[in-house]
Amino acid sequence: MNTITVPGSHRATTTMSSRHLIDVRGLSVHYGPIRAVHDVNLAVERNRITALIGPSGCGKTTFLRALNRMHDLTPAARVKGKVVFAGQDIYGPGVNPVEVRRRIGMVFQKPNPFPAMSIYGNVASGLRLAGMRKRTLLGERVEQALTQAALWDEVRDRLSAPATSLSGGQQQRLCIARALAVNPAVLLMDEPTSALDPRATRQIEELLESLRHEVTIVIVTHNLQQARRISDHTAFFLLDPAAGAESGKLVEHGRTTDIFSRPADPRTAAYIEGRFG
Repeated sequence: MNTITVPGSHRATTTMSSRHLIDVRGLSVHYGPIRAVHDVNLAVERNRITALIGPSGCGKTTFLRALNRMHDLTPAARVKGKVVFAGQDIYGPGVNPVEVRRRIGMVFQKPNPFPAMSIYGNVASGLRLAGMRKRTLLGERVEQALTQAALWDEVRDRLSAPATSLSGGQQQRLCIARALAVNPAVLLMDEPTSALDPRATRQIEELLESLRHEVTIVIVTHNLQQARRISDHTAFFLLDPAAGAESGKLVEHGRTTDIFSRPADPRTAAYIEGRFG
C-alpha cells in the first residue's frame, strides 16, 4: 500500500511549496441515502488553526471525520471527492487509512483515554502499534508528547497511575498527548472543550495556540468566542435545502478577523450575530 509522506513541521522529511497542507475538492459525504455534506471545497493552511462553525446538524463533524478517513469505519457511509494531503489524495487507490490517521490525528468531544491503561501506556500505545519497542526511546517520546500537551509537570511522578485518575481537563490533554506521540502533521479536534469547565477550557485553548507552530489544527466548535480567540481561519457551514433537506454546505471561508468583522455572506452575519443558531 502507498504511504503518506508529510511535510510541514520540524519533524518532516520533505517540503512543499504550497502553504496549503490539505486541499479538499468537491467533497460530499452520504450516510446511506442521506447526503450529510455536499460539494465542499476548502484549503487548510499549514501551521494554522482553522475553526469550523455553524448550527448543530450542518455537517461540521461529518466533514471533519472525512479528513482522515474515519468514515471508513462507519457502515453505509460513502465519501466522494478528494482530500489532497501533502500532495496526495488520501482516498486514492492503495492508500493505507491507518497511516492516514497516524499523520492526521483526531481528538474527540469527550476525553477518551484507554481505561485499562496507565498514563504512560496511553501515550505509548500508538508508538507500540507502530513498532517502537526500545524502552529508552518510548520514554523519551512519552515525555516529549506530555510536555507538548502541557501535562508532563503534572503527571511525571505518577505515570503508572490509571489514566482515569486524571481530571477531565487532564484526560483531554492526555488524549492530545497520545495523538501527538506519533508525530502527526494535523490534529482534528471535534469540540474538544465542550465537556470541560472554563479553567480547563482555557488550558486547552492555550495549548492549541502553542501547538500551531508544530502541527496544523482543524477544530469544530460551537463556541463562537473560542473560534474568534484561537483560530486563524474560520469556515461557516449551513444546511442547504437546495442540496437536500439534510445536506450541509460550506457557505464561507476566510480569515477569522474577516469572517467575524465583515462576512461576505448575509447568512454568516446572521449566525455570528445570534439571529439563528
